[in-house]
Amino acid sequence: MEQNFDLPEIHTPENLVYTKTKVLTDNVMHYCPGCGHGTVHRLIAEVIDEMGIQDQVIGVAPVGCSVLAYNYFDIDMQEAAHGRAPALATGIKRVFPEKFVFTYQGDGDLAAIGTAETIHACNRGENITIIFINNGIYGMTGGQMAPTTLPGMPTSTSPYGRDVKMMGNPLKITELVAMLPGTYFVTRQAVHTPALVRKTKKAIRMAFENQKLNRGVSFVEIVSNCNSGWKLTPVQAIKWLEENMLPFYPLGDLKVNGEMVSK
Repeated sequence: MEQNFDLPEIHTPENLVYTKTKVLTDNVMHYCPGCGHGTVHRLIAEVIDEMGIQDQVIGVAPVGCSVLAYNYFDIDMQEAAHGRAPALATGIKRVFPEKFVFTYQGDGDLAAIGTAETIHACNRGENITIIFINNGIYGMTGGQMAPTTLPGMPTSTSPYGRDVKMMGNPLKITELVAMLPGTYFVTRQAVHTPALVRKTKKAIRMAFENQKLNRGVSFVEIVSNCNSGWKLTPVQAIKWLEENMLPFYPLGDLKVNGEMVSK
Protein backbone atom coordinates (compact mmCIF):
# COMPACT_ATOMS: atom_id res chain seq x y z
CA MET A 1 0.00 0.00 0.00
CA GLU A 2 1.30 3.42 -0.91
CA GLN A 3 1.98 5.61 2.09
CA ASN A 4 1.55 9.35 2.19
CA PHE A 5 3.92 11.39 4.31
CA ASP A 6 3.46 15.00 5.25
CA LEU A 7 6.62 16.85 4.30
CA PRO A 8 8.04 19.30 6.84
CA GLU A 9 7.60 22.95 6.14
CA ILE A 10 10.52 24.41 4.21
CA HIS A 11 11.84 27.44 6.00
CA THR A 12 12.58 30.52 3.96
CA PRO A 13 14.09 33.83 5.09
CA GLU A 14 10.55 35.15 5.49
CA ASN A 15 9.44 32.60 8.10
CA LEU A 16 12.74 31.49 9.60
CA VAL A 17 12.67 32.15 13.34
CA TYR A 18 15.96 30.68 14.53
CA THR A 19 18.86 28.63 13.23
CA LYS A 20 22.20 27.56 14.64
CA THR A 21 24.96 29.94 13.71
CA LYS A 22 27.69 28.57 11.45
CA VAL A 23 30.30 29.84 13.93
CA LEU A 24 29.38 26.99 16.30
CA THR A 25 30.51 23.49 15.38
CA ASP A 26 28.29 20.41 15.64
CA ASN A 27 30.26 18.99 18.58
CA VAL A 28 28.20 18.13 21.66
CA MET A 29 29.14 20.44 24.52
CA HIS A 30 30.57 18.92 27.68
CA TYR A 31 29.03 21.49 30.03
CA CYS A 32 26.63 20.33 32.74
CA PRO A 33 22.89 20.58 31.93
CA GLY A 34 21.57 23.99 32.90
CA CYS A 35 24.98 25.66 32.92
CA GLY A 36 25.26 29.13 31.42
CA HIS A 37 28.41 28.39 29.40
CA GLY A 38 26.50 26.97 26.44
CA THR A 39 24.28 30.04 26.22
CA VAL A 40 27.24 32.41 26.35
CA HIS A 41 29.05 30.38 23.68
CA ARG A 42 26.03 30.76 21.43
CA LEU A 43 25.86 34.51 22.00
CA ILE A 44 29.54 35.01 21.19
CA ALA A 45 29.16 32.92 18.05
CA GLU A 46 26.05 34.82 16.95
CA VAL A 47 27.77 38.17 17.42
CA ILE A 48 30.77 37.01 15.38
CA ASP A 49 28.44 35.71 12.67
CA GLU A 50 26.31 38.86 12.55
CA MET A 51 29.38 41.10 12.38
CA GLY A 52 30.79 38.99 9.53
CA ILE A 53 34.18 38.60 11.22
CA GLN A 54 34.46 34.81 11.52
CA ASP A 55 37.82 34.76 9.71
CA GLN A 56 39.11 37.71 11.71
CA VAL A 57 38.57 36.47 15.29
CA ILE A 58 41.02 34.74 17.60
CA GLY A 59 39.72 33.35 20.90
CA VAL A 60 41.83 32.44 23.93
CA ALA A 61 40.64 29.84 26.46
CA PRO A 62 42.71 28.86 29.52
CA VAL A 63 42.25 26.10 32.09
CA GLY A 64 38.80 25.68 33.65
CA CYS A 65 35.39 24.60 32.46
CA SER A 66 36.05 26.41 29.17
CA VAL A 67 39.29 24.53 28.49
CA LEU A 68 37.66 22.74 25.54
CA ALA A 69 36.10 25.86 24.01
CA TYR A 70 38.08 25.31 20.83
CA ASN A 71 35.83 22.29 20.14
CA TYR A 72 32.77 24.50 19.80
CA PHE A 73 33.85 27.64 17.95
CA ASP A 74 34.70 27.41 14.26
CA ILE A 75 37.30 30.16 14.55
CA ASP A 76 40.99 30.36 15.36
CA MET A 77 41.45 29.44 19.03
CA GLN A 78 44.50 29.38 21.27
CA GLU A 79 44.93 27.56 24.57
CA ALA A 80 46.56 29.41 27.47
CA ALA A 81 48.13 28.27 30.70
CA HIS A 82 45.93 28.65 33.77
CA GLY A 83 45.22 32.35 34.33
CA ARG A 84 47.42 33.60 31.50
CA ALA A 85 44.76 34.30 28.86
CA PRO A 86 45.01 38.13 29.04
CA ALA A 87 48.79 37.94 28.63
CA LEU A 88 48.46 35.63 25.64
CA ALA A 89 45.69 37.76 24.15
CA THR A 90 47.97 40.78 24.55
CA GLY A 91 50.67 39.11 22.50
CA ILE A 92 48.24 37.99 19.80
CA LYS A 93 46.64 41.42 19.48
CA ARG A 94 49.98 43.18 19.24
CA VAL A 95 51.19 40.84 16.51
CA PHE A 96 47.84 40.92 14.68
CA PRO A 97 46.31 44.31 15.59
CA GLU A 98 43.69 43.97 12.86
CA LYS A 99 42.20 40.83 14.45
CA PHE A 100 39.37 40.68 16.99
CA VAL A 101 40.83 38.98 20.08
CA PHE A 102 38.85 37.77 23.08
CA THR A 103 39.48 35.70 26.18
CA TYR A 104 36.91 33.39 27.76
CA GLN A 105 37.62 32.85 31.46
CA GLY A 106 36.04 31.60 34.66
CA ASP A 107 36.29 33.29 38.04
CA GLY A 108 38.92 30.92 39.44
CA ASP A 109 41.08 31.48 36.37
CA LEU A 110 40.59 35.23 35.99
CA ALA A 111 40.32 36.34 39.61
CA ALA A 112 42.69 33.92 41.37
CA ILE A 113 45.72 32.52 39.53
CA GLY A 114 45.24 35.08 36.76
CA THR A 115 44.71 38.17 38.89
CA ALA A 116 48.00 39.80 37.86
CA GLU A 117 47.45 39.20 34.13
CA THR A 118 43.91 40.54 34.36
CA ILE A 119 44.84 43.66 36.29
CA HIS A 120 47.83 44.61 34.17
CA ALA A 121 46.16 43.94 30.80
CA CYS A 122 43.26 46.16 31.91
CA ASN A 123 45.57 48.82 33.28
CA ARG A 124 47.59 48.90 30.04
CA GLY A 125 44.40 49.25 28.01
CA GLU A 126 45.07 46.37 25.64
CA ASN A 127 42.56 46.47 22.78
CA ILE A 128 40.94 43.12 23.62
CA THR A 129 37.64 41.74 24.88
CA ILE A 130 37.52 39.77 28.13
CA ILE A 131 34.52 37.50 28.74
CA PHE A 132 34.34 36.59 32.43
CA ILE A 133 32.02 33.84 33.71
CA ASN A 134 31.39 34.23 37.45
CA ASN A 135 29.66 31.38 39.25
CA GLY A 136 31.32 31.94 42.61
CA ILE A 137 33.11 28.60 42.68
CA TYR A 138 35.76 26.43 41.07
CA GLY A 139 33.41 24.51 38.79
CA MET A 140 35.86 22.22 37.00
CA THR A 141 38.03 20.89 39.80
CA GLY A 142 35.56 19.92 42.50
CA GLY A 143 33.63 22.96 43.70
CA GLN A 144 36.29 24.59 45.85
CA MET A 145 36.02 28.11 47.24
CA ALA A 146 36.97 30.78 44.72
CA PRO A 147 37.84 34.47 45.19
CA THR A 148 34.25 35.23 44.17
CA THR A 149 32.60 32.82 46.64
CA LEU A 150 29.98 34.67 48.71
CA PRO A 151 30.22 35.12 52.50
CA GLY A 152 28.66 32.09 54.15
CA MET A 153 28.52 30.16 50.87
CA PRO A 154 29.40 26.48 51.35
CA THR A 155 31.92 24.87 49.00
CA SER A 156 33.99 21.68 49.12
CA THR A 157 36.79 23.61 50.87
CA SER A 158 34.48 25.74 53.01
CA PRO A 159 31.79 23.20 53.96
CA TYR A 160 30.46 25.44 56.73
CA GLY A 161 30.38 28.50 54.52
CA ARG A 162 32.94 31.15 53.68
CA ASP A 163 34.12 32.74 56.92
CA VAL A 164 35.21 36.26 56.02
CA LYS A 165 37.32 36.61 59.18
CA MET A 166 39.35 33.55 58.25
CA MET A 167 39.11 33.45 54.46
CA GLY A 168 38.77 37.10 53.52
CA ASN A 169 36.15 38.94 51.54
CA PRO A 170 34.97 38.01 48.04
CA LEU A 171 36.89 39.80 45.31
CA LYS A 172 34.69 42.05 43.18
CA ILE A 173 37.25 42.18 40.41
CA THR A 174 34.86 43.75 37.90
CA GLU A 175 34.49 46.83 40.12
CA LEU A 176 38.26 46.82 40.48
CA VAL A 177 39.07 46.78 36.77
CA ALA A 178 36.40 49.40 36.09
CA MET A 179 38.52 51.92 38.01
CA LEU A 180 41.59 51.30 35.84
CA PRO A 181 42.32 53.84 33.09
CA GLY A 182 42.76 51.19 30.39
CA THR A 183 39.22 49.84 30.54
CA TYR A 184 36.72 51.43 28.16
CA PHE A 185 33.60 49.31 28.69
CA VAL A 186 32.90 47.26 31.83
CA THR A 187 29.57 45.56 32.45
CA ARG A 188 27.99 42.76 34.47
CA GLN A 189 25.24 40.69 32.88
CA ALA A 190 23.53 37.28 33.19
CA VAL A 191 21.88 34.68 30.94
CA HIS A 192 19.28 32.85 33.01
CA THR A 193 16.24 34.60 31.47
CA PRO A 194 15.44 35.50 27.84
CA ALA A 195 15.52 39.23 28.61
CA LEU A 196 18.94 38.95 30.22
CA VAL A 197 20.21 36.87 27.30
CA ARG A 198 19.32 39.73 24.96
CA LYS A 199 21.09 42.28 27.17
CA THR A 200 24.18 40.09 27.38
CA LYS A 201 24.30 39.68 23.62
CA LYS A 202 24.11 43.45 23.21
CA ALA A 203 27.00 43.86 25.68
CA ILE A 204 29.14 41.29 23.86
CA ARG A 205 28.42 43.01 20.55
CA MET A 206 29.46 46.37 22.01
CA ALA A 207 32.67 44.82 23.35
CA PHE A 208 33.63 43.56 19.89
CA GLU A 209 32.61 46.81 18.21
CA ASN A 210 34.93 48.71 20.57
CA GLN A 211 37.90 46.82 19.14
CA LYS A 212 37.27 48.38 15.73
CA LEU A 213 37.98 51.79 17.27
CA ASN A 214 40.98 50.72 19.39
CA ARG A 215 39.21 51.76 22.58
CA GLY A 216 41.06 49.56 25.07
CA VAL A 217 39.75 46.70 27.20
CA SER A 218 36.08 45.76 27.08
CA PHE A 219 35.28 43.60 30.11
CA VAL A 220 32.02 41.62 30.18
CA GLU A 221 31.26 39.73 33.39
CA ILE A 222 28.43 37.20 33.20
CA VAL A 223 27.01 35.94 36.50
CA SER A 224 26.08 32.31 36.02
CA ASN A 225 25.10 29.22 37.96
CA CYS A 226 27.09 26.06 38.71
CA ASN A 227 24.54 23.34 39.34
CA SER A 228 27.17 20.65 39.97
CA GLY A 229 29.33 22.75 42.27
CA TRP A 230 26.36 24.20 44.13
CA LYS A 231 24.77 20.72 44.48
CA LEU A 232 21.44 22.00 43.15
CA THR A 233 19.13 21.22 40.27
CA PRO A 234 19.15 23.74 37.40
CA VAL A 235 15.86 25.25 38.60
CA GLN A 236 17.09 25.47 42.19
CA ALA A 237 20.39 26.95 41.03
CA ILE A 238 18.70 29.77 39.12
CA LYS A 239 16.57 30.60 42.16
CA TRP A 240 19.69 30.59 44.37
CA LEU A 241 21.49 32.82 41.88
CA GLU A 242 18.68 35.36 41.89
CA GLU A 243 18.36 35.38 45.68
CA ASN A 244 22.06 35.35 46.58
CA MET A 245 24.46 36.09 43.71
CA LEU A 246 22.66 39.05 42.15
CA PRO A 247 22.28 41.10 45.37
CA PHE A 248 26.04 40.77 45.87
CA TYR A 249 26.94 41.11 42.19
CA PRO A 250 24.31 43.53 40.84
CA LEU A 251 23.78 43.57 37.08
CA GLY A 252 24.37 46.59 34.87
CA ASP A 253 27.03 48.74 33.25
CA LEU A 254 29.88 49.93 35.45
CA LYS A 255 31.81 51.86 32.82
CA VAL A 256 30.75 53.07 29.39
CA ASN A 257 32.81 55.06 26.87
CA GLY A 258 35.63 55.20 29.37
CA GLU A 259 33.49 56.88 32.03
CA MET A 260 32.27 55.35 35.28
CA VAL A 261 28.49 54.93 35.46
CA SER A 262 26.94 56.61 38.50
CA LYS A 263 24.47 54.43 40.41
